[in-house]
Amino acid sequence: MASRWLQPEALVWGGRLQRGVALAIAADGTCESAGQPPPDATVERLAGKLLLPGLVNAHSHAFQRLLRGRTQAPAPGRPQDDFWTWRETMYRAAAALDPEGVAVASRQCFLEMALAGITTVGEFHYLHHTPDGRPYDDPLELALRVVSAARDVGLRIHLLRVGYARSGFGAAPEPRQRRFYDPDPDTFLASVSALEQRFRPDPLVTVGAAPHSVRAVPRPWLEAVARARPGTVHMHVAEQPREVESCLAEHGRRPVELLDELGLLDARFTAVHAVHLAPHEIPLLGRSSICACPLTERDLGDGILPADGLATAGATLCIGTDGQSEIDPLGELRALEGHLRLQRGRRLVLPPTGEGLDGLARTLLEVGTRGGGRSLGLDVGRLAPGRPADLCAVDLTHSALAGAPEDGLLAAVVFSAPAAAVTDTWVQGQRVVQDGHHPHAEAAARDFRALCRRTFA
Repeated sequence: MASRWLQPEALVWGGRLQRGVALAIAADGTCESAGQPPPDATVERLAGKLLLPGLVNAHSHAFQRLLRGRTQAPAPGRPQDDFWTWRETMYRAAAALDPEGVAVASRQCFLEMALAGITTVGEFHYLHHTPDGRPYDDPLELALRVVSAARDVGLRIHLLRVGYARSGFGAAPEPRQRRFYDPDPDTFLASVSALEQRFRPDPLVTVGAAPHSVRAVPRPWLEAVARARPGTVHMHVAEQPREVESCLAEHGRRPVELLDELGLLDARFTAVHAVHLAPHEIPLLGRSSICACPLTERDLGDGILPADGLATAGATLCIGTDGQSEIDPLGELRALEGHLRLQRGRRLVLPPTGEGLDGLARTLLEVGTRGGGRSLGLDVGRLAPGRPADLCAVDLTHSALAGAPEDGLLAAVVFSAPAAAVTDTWVQGQRVVQDGHHPHAEAAARDFRALCRRTFA
């Protein structure tokens, strides 16, 4: 079967912005080349559009899409609100969902990601059991629902199966976490393996391991993960000061110090959040990935990732949408740099990739694409020969981009384009969103509204 061609106004190919060239997509959904189509080629004209690598969301809790707009007032009897009080609403949503509800919430969330230009999601999945903590007849039931929702939408998914043992160091069991718990690390790791086997035939579904955090799993669990050596390991790390304090009390070490001692901090490891780091911990993360979720971290009052120091240490930066208060990957990239500007009291904090107006935008675009691909162990995030044709199109005629400088087009897109400027999305060469519309959008929204009514009645 002959290649088909997409002819945009501009294309980011091999990490470089090029104009006047078309992208050839092979029959297997991979990128073939960029250049001029032959006279007999099938060419789709994308006038006024910029083709970018598909954005990669390395950290998501899809069911938390239910919380949007429902956590912006203090909890009853609490004059102040923080991460820990926010969890009360999260627990309510988590306890209410049956398998179909998990599917409905996930489908709505993933659909919004596709509309925003996200082509790959790393789903940090920790709802495993019935509300009373018993396994479903198929222990993989809820994971299967989440993956099915992603594939219905058309996304590539890396399912990060979470291990969860306890509510915290020295803490009493938390009944509302019963859906999260595994009895031991062997059961957790066996579930990861079972999911890998179940999804192996689908090239758009992969699986990794996610011991939730040092507060949720004790040292023997982390030692078991280190011995098992899964292909990817993701953890919440140093998201809250209380987590750091508890880790010191239990282990005599800060979270990153403990993970380093256990040999977990290698290229397979991703630390999510990592906002509360001591200066000496930053170099310890230099071989790993760091997933920033700045819009969620801002919403929860978590803190600010020292992304500049981590980048200098060699760490791979990537982004996630985490709690789904917003699904705007370009906004996440802007906030990653913008929070540092507020904290450091200066502009242009992260190191640019090359000179000129687009230098910093290229850095951030790499964070939002290739950085996420590396975190998830996937060969995505760059358009180049043989790479998956996961891409998105930005409407350069959008009013937010009017007057964009010729030599600063990426800067205008990364720093100023709203999510609504993304018009089209392709995954493995297959169009998922066309002209701002997904074919399942109306049905997904209708089902989701009904789910919200049931959950919060």
